[in-house]
Amino acid sequence: MGETRLLAGGNPQIPKGEGHGPVQAYIAAMPGWKREVGRRLDDLIVRTVPGVRKAVRWNQPFYGAEGDDGWFLSFRCYTRYVQLAFFRGAALDPPPPKGSKHPEVRYLDIREGDDPDEAGLFSWIEQAARLPGERM
Repeated sequence: MGETRLLAGGNPQIPKGEGHGPVQAYIAAMPGWKREVGRRLDDLIVRTVPGVRKAVRWNQPFYGAEGDDGWFLSFRCYTRYVQLAFFRGAALDPPPPKGSKHPEVRYLDIREGDDPDEAGLFSWIEQAARLPGERM
């Protein structure tokens, strides 16, 4: 198995797959400082949502609540940040800061050197996991 190819913006190209393994492969392939961000996000999501479902689709990790066949968040690499996408983010209190062309989706961009508020992330993840998931 060779080195993982990075797509535009430095996003790892990982085959579609269900479960922990493909998500860990994605995180391991995240370039530079972004890998630690991926590890921290995955750890926080797993601690916040016991039994969380994981998959890699469209070259990014997706997370869904157990028993729901939809997804509540994903993240991916861009050139200067890792972007966390909350699929029903407009319903979160407070909503994540960055809007989308899709009215329900909200984003949080994490840049090198940022230290995101873990309590705030925990709250968003916990709220998002309780909402109906997005089917993709």
